[in-house]
Amino acid sequence: MDPKTVLIFSPLYAPSLGGVEQYSRHLAEALVKQGYRAVVVTSNVSGLSPREVEPSGVEVVRLPCRSLVGGRFPVPRKNADYRTLFGELMDASVAGVVINTRFYGHTLEGLRLAEALDVVPVIIDHGSAHLTFGNSLLDVAVRAYEHGITRRVKRHRAAFYGVSAASCRWLTHFGIEAQGVLSNSIDAMAFRERSSGRDFRAELELPPDAFVVVFTGRFTPEKGIRPLMGAAARLLEEEDVFFLLAGDGPLAAEVSGRALPNVKPVGRLDSSDISALMACADAFCLPTRSEGFSTSLLECAAWGVAPVITCVGGVEELVPSDGYGIVLQEASSEEVASALLSLRDDRALCRKIGSNIRARVERGFSWAAAAGRTVLACAEAQTRKGTL
Repeated sequence: MDPKTVLIFSPLYAPSLGGVEQYSRHLAEALVKQGYRAVVVTSNVSGLSPREVEPSGVEVVRLPCRSLVGGRFPVPRKNADYRTLFGELMDASVAGVVINTRFYGHTLEGLRLAEALDVVPVIIDHGSAHLTFGNSLLDVAVRAYEHGITRRVKRHRAAFYGVSAASCRWLTHFGIEAQGVLSNSIDAMAFRERSSGRDFRAELELPPDAFVVVFTGRFTPEKGIRPLMGAAARLLEEEDVFFLLAGDGPLAAEVSGRALPNVKPVGRLDSSDISALMACADAFCLPTRSEGFSTSLLECAAWGVAPVITCVGGVEELVPSDGYGIVLQEASSEEVASALLSLRDDRALCRKIGSNIRARVERGFSWAAAAGRTVLACAEAQTRKGTL
């Protein structure tokens, strides 16, 4: 590897479609466009080829793993194949090592490699609250695990960043001072151009004046799918309000089981169909409990869709006032329903909010700028090697 190589450790990666996976992919693609060799080191959750070069030029190395929690939590499997791949990575001259997320076994492997290469890694935290699985007993265990592995991570030399200001504040909960923000981003025009062109309004035979609310993400408790369904139930008598839900997850059966006529699950969509879905939307709603910096929020902003969202990571950057969206004080069904009705009842305001947030995301949240800031963070980490 040449000195312009950047290794990006990401516990999950495509074909998984989560926010961290998308962050890793877009950052790597932007680095390639700027002349760097970007290598994403991930977990082989899906049993794919251990090495691949994507059409964008991004190289992918997939380390063997055991897949826990339905594939959401890979654990390194250090067999002969693992040792071979890891050994090849150790024979490297790199410009930087970037580790996405703080609390996976994969994180520790990225730290181990960085130490072997005598490189100070940049760890980017993507959270703003403890992980949750919607089960009080399990969540206690998850919090204990998160604190335990963070203590292990802190034993290693690293420069910590947050994906948003909220993520930086969250790091202080673990006694970590962030060096700054390496924000989530989007190439807004490219995202719009990526649209598959599907007309979801026509496919679902919605009335011409329908007020369409879109949700994209995993159907999990932390993403707020239950209060969103509660809001839909409250708005059943509003015959022009429809909820289009894109995604999948543990609560999928619960969503379909309620069989609300104003709720239209559209399944798990790829990026081109997500873009087309956003193009059909009047409002985007994400009553989530925790985000580092929501990719879905950036996607709705790219299409100029008015957001209704809780005050989680990234929201203060993209929604600095009520001219850019509605920030929920709590993720209750009643408050979600009220906020959506206020936009339905003033569609001119809804369109104005969408126009404002679209202009904001296009001005300040490009992947080209994010890649430049990441390279600078890697260089600064090396200059501060003795103080970290």
